Amino acid sequence: MTTTLIDRVGLLYTGDPEREEIADAALVVEDGLVAWTGPASQAPDADRRVDAEGRAVIPGFVDSHAHLVFAGDRTAEFQARMSGEPYTGGGIRTTVAATRRAGDAELVARARRLVREMLTQGTTTVEIKSGYGLSVEHERRSLEIASRLTSETTFLGAHVVPDDMDADDYVRLVAGDMLTACAPHAKWVDVFCERGAFDGDQTREILTAGLKAGLGARVHANQLTEGPGVRIACELGAASADHCTHLTDADVEALASSGTVATLLPGAEFSTRSPYPDARRLIDAGVSVALATDCNPGSSYTSSMPFCVALAVREMRMTPLEAVRAATRGGARALRRTDVGWLRPGARADLVVLDAPSYAHLAYRPGVPLVHQVFRGGLLLEEDIQNPPPVVVL
Repeated sequence: MTTTLIDRVGLLYTGDPEREEIADAALVVEDGLVAWTGPASQAPDADRRVDAEGRAVIPGFVDSHAHLVFAGDRTAEFQARMSGEPYTGGGIRTTVAATRRAGDAELVARARRLVREMLTQGTTTVEIKSGYGLSVEHERRSLEIASRLTSETTFLGAHVVPDDMDADDYVRLVAGDMLTACAPHAKWVDVFCERGAFDGDQTREILTAGLKAGLGARVHANQLTEGPGVRIACELGAASADHCTHLTDADVEALASSGTVATLLPGAEFSTRSPYPDARRLIDAGVSVALATDCNPGSSYTSSMPFCVALAVREMRMTPLEAVRAATRGGARALRRTDVGWLRPGARADLVVLDAPSYAHLAYRPGVPLVHQVFRGGLLLEEDIQNPPPVVVL
């Protein structure tokens, strides 16, 4: 087996609570896994050496909430919001119509392009949801496409109710025939529990059916208003409650006393001019927090985790350390993964070399392309970034 020493690391953020940061560091990769981390002066010999030249190294970002299988464009909707119109979530149906009309090749090409964008910005693991099909055929198709690009696929048939269906009839379809068709291509089930989408009883019914089918649960919760989504997520043992913008004290207490991660999506608030989640309140209460892009064509059309880190620091009162922790280890927790999101011996060697001496520069220099190199499974992807392969699997 070939070993690789990444040497002269100015600051290594491991994400390992036992030794979260190491200055003047090095790490050794063997057979695609992290084999050793520590001070550069104590680094063992290796077959190959990569000189980081004093740059910072962090784990690859884990983006645990993204909607990448879609067609169409909602620029007009964005411009209307920037002119003062409120965000309501109603534009989802516009994307559904465009996605249904699109051929497989178009959907694959766009999703693949977005995955490549994520990779160049340091994201080495991504979750991809369905939710722009809203029929048995189109939801299954979306998940088949998503499964070509990631192992973290989520069935979101319960995104909104189609215009041509009764809400109760649609809930029965989602929890029945649609779930049966989609479950073989999904790892997770999700529901948009929100005013104008699905209420608490409908959310519980769909999630319970998904759990019985062997899927893990996730919930779009409390984005636009206070509601039952967060408490249902905690009650059913969901891996993650996502958005968490409008929370009561009871919601925060439920999250703090459960294993459910609060996944915050500041790109959505940026794009909709909505209030940002209070990350400080959650962290101080002991809630496990993740950051993700919510990449989608309507409310958060960004594929950049560095951008979300900068927003979290500036707008959500997170420290740079807390934001990077949430974008790596937090995302892994939201996907219930222990093999990614940190750089400890035995973890997958997914890492990012930043063209900066510290991860704090992700917030200190917002918008600057600081990703110097990306390693995934121990392999340097610099050539793949310039000449990406036909399919990039994260």
